[in-house]
Amino acid sequence: MSSDHDTALGYIENRPFDEIAIGDSAELVRTLTAQDIDAFAAVSGDVNPAHVDQEFAEADIFHKVIAHGMWGGALISNVLGTKLPGPGTIYTNQTLKFLKPVGVGDTVTVRVTVTEKDEENKRLTLDCICTNGDDKPVISGQAVVIAPEKKIKRPRVVMPDLVMHQRGGGYDNLLEEARKLPPLSVAIVHPCDADSLAAALKLRDIGLVEPLLVGPIARIKDVAAAEALDLGGVEIIDTEHSHASAEAAVALVRDGRARALMKGALHTDEIMSAVVSKQGGLRSERRMSHVYVMDVPTYPKPLLITDAAINIAPDLRTKADIVQNAIDLAHTIGIAEPKVALLSAVETITPRLQSTVEAGALCKMADRGQIKGGVLDGPLAFDNAISMRAVATKGITSPVAGQADILVSPDLEAGNMIAKQLMYLAGAEAAGIVLGAQVPIILTSRADDTRTRIASAAIAVLFNKARGL
Repeated sequence: MSSDHDTALGYIENRPFDEIAIGDSAELVRTLTAQDIDAFAAVSGDVNPAHVDQEFAEADIFHKVIAHGMWGGALISNVLGTKLPGPGTIYTNQTLKFLKPVGVGDTVTVRVTVTEKDEENKRLTLDCICTNGDDKPVISGQAVVIAPEKKIKRPRVVMPDLVMHQRGGGYDNLLEEARKLPPLSVAIVHPCDADSLAAALKLRDIGLVEPLLVGPIARIKDVAAAEALDLGGVEIIDTEHSHASAEAAVALVRDGRARALMKGALHTDEIMSAVVSKQGGLRSERRMSHVYVMDVPTYPKPLLITDAAINIAPDLRTKADIVQNAIDLAHTIGIAEPKVALLSAVETITPRLQSTVEAGALCKMADRGQIKGGVLDGPLAFDNAISMRAVATKGITSPVAGQADILVSPDLEAGNMIAKQLMYLAGAEAAGIVLGAQVPIILTSRADDTRTRIASAAIAVLFNKARGL
């Protein structure tokens, strides 16, 4: 028999055939979570809407999402393989009757009881019963196994953490709110490749954007024909080349025909040169900056990162605008008082490290009302901005550390590296816009898929709504 001490030390031990008597039993208790259902669906491929579609399930016979029947079957296998008989057990037969559904939050007790022993073949027959919190059976059945003949005791294998994440799922609420608003008139600058043109037309189809395509009409029509895209009802403003497209798109905003810009198949500096032009550009009293709104699988809430695309080496005044732009965007997506972490390499103000000095100054500016709407702290290293474990280890006391909503990088290089590392190493989705101009600018990357472009457009729609535009 395994002892509680062995279990606490992380061992798993079986009960050989000769040590088992009729009437012996073992059990486990498990509460069903939504993550259990998602994980089982992902591994099995069983995406029956009764299990994974809330809207469908509510109209179905049980009026709620229910567990896959074989989730309970897997729990029976768990007891047989880890408790009775345990390691070395070979399954030969299993019957199951599904008596009641199991819903999220239900606690299931799984019990197996030995009813027969076949001495010649070392086989056991066990009754299997799963009951819910009311002690009513939800699954019953019978298992036949070949029991191990020798004692086995092994260290319990520590399984890897399972992170359940639906790509782009963090943007669903933003898209839902944006679609409640009238379509936003957006000048799509030089949509002369398949990705940018398809995204613009998808935004039209879902009612989020009223696109104005600005670019060489022949090239746009060629791309549409090659990709079987429908240009019906979409206005195209003909231009000669990408520079002319950027200038024409900016003119559409000045004329009141467009209330946002979206980058197509041209370089960022081309569109931004037209935006920042002193004659006919879209400057405002605020310095322009880019803000990523990232959906990071390992972080429990949206994470805003700035500036990773516009300001190369911002001075203190520019950083103040960068911070204020990010706070304003955080308000737009429902973060009432965002926690702003001013990043550096250390947590103390060090005169030789300019980013720490500027972080301290920005905090004082917030104290005196020069930056409004957020809680600032810094300097903070990246780990102390987003990890409560790191905060506890270093003994940092802060309302921001470990739970930041906004990460403000010391310069463009650091911001770009942080964002790209989260995308490519952590599987983060990265929507974002440029703020500080007269209208938001959806500055997409060539690597962005349609889902990310849609999320960025949704953010622009919500931002314009918040500004009353």
